[in-house]
Amino acid sequence: MRHVPTPPPLPVKDGIGPTRLRVPASGPWATIAEYVASRFAHLDADVLYRRFDAGEIVAADGSPVGRDAALGTHEFIWYHRDLPDEEPLPFREEILHVDDDLVVIDKPHFLPTTPAGRYLRESALVRLRVRLGNPDLTPIHRLDRATAGLVMFSARPETRGAYQSLFEQRRVTKVYEAVSALPDRWDANTPTLAGHTVPVVYRNHIESRRGVRQALVDDRREPNAETLIDVRGAGVSASGRAVLHTILRPRTGRMHQLRVHLAALGAGILGDRQYPDVLPEAPDDHGLPLQLLARELEFTDPLSGALRRFVTRRTLSEAPTYALPSGL
Repeated sequence: MRHVPTPPPLPVKDGIGPTRLRVPASGPWATIAEYVASRFAHLDADVLYRRFDAGEIVAADGSPVGRDAALGTHEFIWYHRDLPDEEPLPFREEILHVDDDLVVIDKPHFLPTTPAGRYLRESALVRLRVRLGNPDLTPIHRLDRATAGLVMFSARPETRGAYQSLFEQRRVTKVYEAVSALPDRWDANTPTLAGHTVPVVYRNHIESRRGVRQALVDDRREPNAETLIDVRGAGVSASGRAVLHTILRPRTGRMHQLRVHLAALGAGILGDRQYPDVLPEAPDDHGLPLQLLARELEFTDPLSGALRRFVTRRTLSEAPTYALPSGL
């Protein structure tokens, strides 16, 4: 049976959901308010105490937690974050489909799917909640901030599980495209990637760890990530780069799977600062976004039974504009 999470006791505010904080049951603090002031020592303690007094900090049942509430009386507290100033991102999502249950957008590069780090308002989720006036919007799956293309959102809780199960049961056909630097000794007559004849089904074992930027590959373990990789073409991009244009059909959904697989085949994606090597943190290079695009989503709608297919309207800036002669 599907687990249905308990709704937060506070509503979405300005498109952003409330934050939940676990409170220790014991420690050197007499009250929950003292713990919070210690936990967020970089903030003004008097301001935090005033938020308790104003009833802005609540328990799981929505009741206010006063500044005198003893440590151990609540396992979790909920509150709305004070939002920092945030510079607007100069890239806009495009809404491709809206109905009572489903929203599909075409996400640009550099826009996160959900709030993370320094991006709160400037995320696809928060923008859409405000734009559509729907605080119930929730992503059914996610794209990395660096990746552009199709993202689906549930529009209401009553039917959310039906669409989430499509991804859990791998009943969504996903197609991506990517552009890489042309591998050395590329031969269009006998295309190979790292010795594998194309098209190739590439498999390995990928796992992610908190705080580690790269997904980790363990070749000693049973593969848990699989991608069908084919070549769409090789040629020269508008910027003059010799490039390889690939079509990717992931059969699993591990973190950074497509980036890991292409890098392992000697065709790391242009604009990728994490694979095959982690490069130093740097401002976004808007002139060369990661050349990875979520191109198509196809599935049988769990509510109507109709076949649905969505296709991006975006293109990759480094895709070849003309083909290279065979044998190069």
